Amino acid sequence: MVLKTFGWSFAVTALGLVAAFFYGGWQAFGIVAILTILEISLSFDNAVINAGILKKMNAFWQKIFLTIGILIAVFGMRLVFPVVIVAVSAQLGPIEAIDLSFNDPEKYKELVTDAHPSIAAFGGMFLLMIFLDFIFEDRDIQWLRWIERPLAKLGKVDMLSVCVALIVLMITAMTFATQAHQHGGGHVDKASTVMLSGIAGLITYLVVGGLSGFFEGKLEEEEEREHEAEEQAKKKGKPVTGVALAGKAAFFLFLYLEVLDASFSFDGVIGAFAITNEIVLMALGLGIGAMYVRSLTVYLVRQGTLDDYVYLEHGAHYAIGALSVILLVTIRYEINEIITGLIGVVLIGLSFWSSLRRNRAIAAAGGGDGDTGGSPGSKAQVHSGV
Repeated sequence: MVLKTFGWSFAVTALGLVAAFFYGGWQAFGIVAILTILEISLSFDNAVINAGILKKMNAFWQKIFLTIGILIAVFGMRLVFPVVIVAVSAQLGPIEAIDLSFNDPEKYKELVTDAHPSIAAFGGMFLLMIFLDFIFEDRDIQWLRWIERPLAKLGKVDMLSVCVALIVLMITAMTFATQAHQHGGGHVDKASTVMLSGIAGLITYLVVGGLSGFFEGKLEEEEEREHEAEEQAKKKGKPVTGVALAGKAAFFLFLYLEVLDASFSFDGVIGAFAITNEIVLMALGLGIGAMYVRSLTVYLVRQGTLDDYVYLEHGAHYAIGALSVILLVTIRYEINEIITGLIGVVLIGLSFWSSLRRNRAIAAAGGGDGDTGGSPGSKAQVHSGV
């Protein structure tokens, strides 16, 4: 099972490390290995969130996620995206930006750094909306009840997550974006850039998430109608419209996953510049790491890990919330990537430990392994905070 799921990741790792060695010797080999570990540690929470979405898809779309999706993730976000940042921010052509990345890596890094406020605002707002929509939703299974119960009650107010996100964006623009970066000896005000980029991230979340939810709802309605028809009729058959709707629903869920992956990759791409300015090594290291994140996502789905360890999804969403805040803070202040990665690992680790405690308590109470309801009144509920 492990080899089948991670086989491509192992193969890409071997090829990538060999390519790095021939490109720049043992030093390049070490840099790519470090970047791979960086990407995996920063994106583990991404895998947990992706698994929650991917389990709604059939085997075909899971394969699409691992094939076409990984091409988008590796070549789009880890190779093309840094070049696009430089091309747009410096008003250069794509060829000139690529030439700059190879021949003047220091200038290339400087241009990417100048574009960081807009990248952080876009990614930070997109991730913040994911966290807010999760935390404001009333759910049977609660991890940190002292936080989640009152916030779930507040979540009954329509559009509260959007209002909170916009307030956070305004505070960020006024606090962190004013005189955000020094350039040429003077300060540059990035407030308007941060506002526009943040609003773009918010709109992207609402559009992609809205379309995904719409078609997913249509798919569920169609499946209910088909189920009723099958019970009434002896002949079994699935209407053509049902297949079409299933395709649309899966497509928009796939699109949502890709935008989500893009937002998660921002910190990895930016953090990679602290290790190397060479775009080839960056693409190799982050690309290998992205493969492991994808494989881990599929592994979590096929093993049913999210069903067995019910608080993992909570921990991942808290990690997303922390990452969104970190991205917004980095508009003005530098935060070490090790801290960013450790926060996510610690939160997910705590949620995993809480899930184990819950499962043991249910088993001791005679609930068995199959009891995953996690009602708020259960003895196994965890009341302690992180």
